[in-house]
Order: sequence, then C-alpha cells, then structure tokens
Amino acid sequence: MSDKLYRWFNIIYAIQARPGITAPELAQKCDVDVRTIYRDLRSLDTLAPIVNDGYGKGYTFAGDFAMYPLNWTPQEELVFTMLPSILDHTQLPPGFESAYDKIMAARTREKRRNQDILKHVTDIIQMGSPAYREDSPNHLLPVIQAILAEQTLSVTYHTQSRNELTEREIDPYYLIPRDQRFYLIGYCHLAGQIRTFRLSRFRKLEVTARSFEKGDFNLANYMKHTWSIERGTGQITFKVKFSREVARYIKEEEMFVRPKMTDLPDGSLLFEVTLNHDREFLNWVNQYGPDAEILEPRSYRKMMQEKLSRWRGLYGE
Repeated sequence: MSDKLYRWFNIIYAIQARPGITAPELAQKCDVDVRTIYRDLRSLDTLAPIVNDGYGKGYTFAGDFAMYPLNWTPQEELVFTMLPSILDHTQLPPGFESAYDKIMAARTREKRRNQDILKHVTDIIQMGSPAYREDSPNHLLPVIQAILAEQTLSVTYHTQSRNELTEREIDPYYLIPRDQRFYLIGYCHLAGQIRTFRLSRFRKLEVTARSFEKGDFNLANYMKHTWSIERGTGQITFKVKFSREVARYIKEEEMFVRPKMTDLPDGSLLFEVTLNHDREFLNWVNQYGPDAEILEPRSYRKMMQEKLSRWRGLYGE
C-alpha cells in the first residue's frame, strides 16, 4: 500500500509539472509497467480530475486542480497527518518520509500565508464604530476565518431593542457591509433559525472547533426584496416620483434590489420597487426632501403629511 501511495503522489506531481505527459512516460518515471499506470489512473480518478485529451496527447487536470495549494478538508488533513502512525516504516520505500515532510511543510506554509493575507485584508478595511464606545473590538478576522472554515461561533450578543446580553452559538454564513457597518448572516442555535447580527454588537466572540454545513441556504433568496438589511414578512410596492433635478443621481445609485425606473416627459423619474420592510427605504427617500414624492401606497402619503406637521411644530415660530 505504501508503494502505491508514494507512486500516486509521483503521478499527480508529474501531471501537474508536465501537463500532457503520457502513460509510458509516467511508467518510466515511476519505474513500473504501463498497465500499472493505467490501473493507478483509474484509481486516482476518484481523487483528482485527471483527463486524457486524446490519443497521444497525454494527461492533464480538469479545471484549476493542483496539489499546491493543498485544498484539503479538515478531515482529509487529519487523515493525512495520521499517516506516519499507521504505516509500517520498515516497508516504506526510500524518499517517502522526505516527500511526506515536504507536503506537510507546504501545507503549513500555505496556511500561514493565507492567515497573513487575511489579517492584512481585515486590517485595511476601515468601517464605522459605535459612537458610545471608545474601545470597539475588531471581530472581523475571526468571523471571516469561521466563515471560510465553516466553524460555529460562540458569542455574547447585545440586542439593542431589548437592551440585553445573550449567549449564543451561530453558524456564520455570510458577512455583508451596509452603511459603514458589517452584518453577519447565519444560523442562530438559540433562535433555531437564520438571523442577521450587527458585528459591532458582539461583546465576546470565539471560534469553536465544531463544524457546520450551510445546506441549501441561498443568500439571494434570503435577501430578496430587502432594501438594505432589515427584513420583514410582507410586501410593499412603492411608487416614488423624483424631480428632474435629482433623477440622474437616482439612476446611478448602487442598490441591493432591482427597481423599475421610468423617465417621464417632464424629465422627472418614476421609481417603483417592492420591498418587505419600509424604514430604511423611507430614510433613503427622505434625504431628497421635496425632490421626492411618494405616490403609492397612499397610506405613506398620509404618514409623510403627519411627519411634516410635527416638523412644522418643532421649527415653526
């Protein structure tokens, strides 16, 4: 078994180093007959995407497959790490231990390099921090690491609406930036469902050794009809008329939804969008003041009239 394993690595590295290498050339390199190489290639088919480009053209890898970097799962890495303890060292061919050490060294270097790159990226990302806290811990690095490794987080979270701290376990799925903040979308074990968490509200955070799978979770479906981050259960179709003075600016806005925009004869713009929550959208519309008129739903026109009345009460003499 050890001879075969050693030969398999030689075959994979040979194909990676010389795409198009033929079976006779592999046989000569591995010092076996061609029939043995064909058997090895059939066995390796379940481990690596080896393809034959046609008669006389030799073997290559499909896609971007490569042995370096070593794209192992945690289980595969554990199994490979245990190899020296389960193999009979007296039966190992010359060079096996040095080859094994090189592979493990490459894996260690790759993990360290990825860690350094990730830390550098998180250091240069500057987002807002809570105004009421001078020391806001940066949980960005461990959260990204947990997402990539698919490992559960153990956290202490501050729920602003109830002003309380809760201990939770969260399977982190996606990290989303919104309005100078980061939000984490993942499965909350305490709530028993997918939830959205504001990163700055984590008081403590630890990456556990427990792994998870996202299953068939689809972020696009989850965020459908969501203006920014707040999600509701209903659907509201807004129609807003923007004046000609701001119409061109509305068209260049970067949005997370796909509105329908229609140019009107007077140069103004009719903006139509269906959303599951209203607050963030209304805040966005309000920034345009009298250059934005809500046409539908009619109930929101009445809401705006009441708000304007309160403003006049504040600023009227």
